[in-house]
Amino acid sequence: MRRYCASNRTNRFWTLTYDGQGCHDPLVLRSDLAGFFPSLRSSLGGKPFPYLWVPEWHKTDHGLHAHFVCAQYIRRSLIESVWQQVPGHGYVYGKLIGDLPVGSAAVDEARIAARYIAKYMNKDFDEKRAMGLHRYDLAQGFQPRKVTVPGPTLEEAVMRACELMGGSPSRFSTSEQWRDWAGPSAVAMSWDS
Repeated sequence: MRRYCASNRTNRFWTLTYDGQGCHDPLVLRSDLAGFFPSLRSSLGGKPFPYLWVPEWHKTDHGLHAHFVCAQYIRRSLIESVWQQVPGHGYVYGKLIGDLPVGSAAVDEARIAARYIAKYMNKDFDEKRAMGLHRYDLAQGFQPRKVTVPGPTLEEAVMRACELMGGSPSRFSTSEQWRDWAGPSAVAMSWDS
């Protein structure tokens, strides 16, 4: 999920709410979103765009709402008009992930948006999640591409990967450190921000 956000530069964070007593049925929320995103795409001229959404339970007894991230500028009034076509759909909140230090890139904004949305994905769903439903969904066709980073030595390959990712990894380990690893030598690196 985080790689999807970073590779698609999803730096715009949105929240879609319900009016009245809210929505308490995860299937209704998913059905509403299954209609919302194609309608939004149609309103934007029909061209597919990357997005990723997660449901969240309100802290109060108001039920569910949804958060989504996307990469392109979309007028709030357009998102509102599409979301509020269905009676009972409530307010829309939007935020551009910005205000980062000078020299930050779009991928840095996207990584922050990915952290936000990952936080919502993990909240209190063990007790309330309907079994068999995914914790998030995304636009198909925008999956991150595989990038091979060759190097004559491990150090050279790691250095090239760091250049490609724009900095040092936040986590780094080798298969020599992994308990009961039986495969060929491997390295795991991840970048959070």
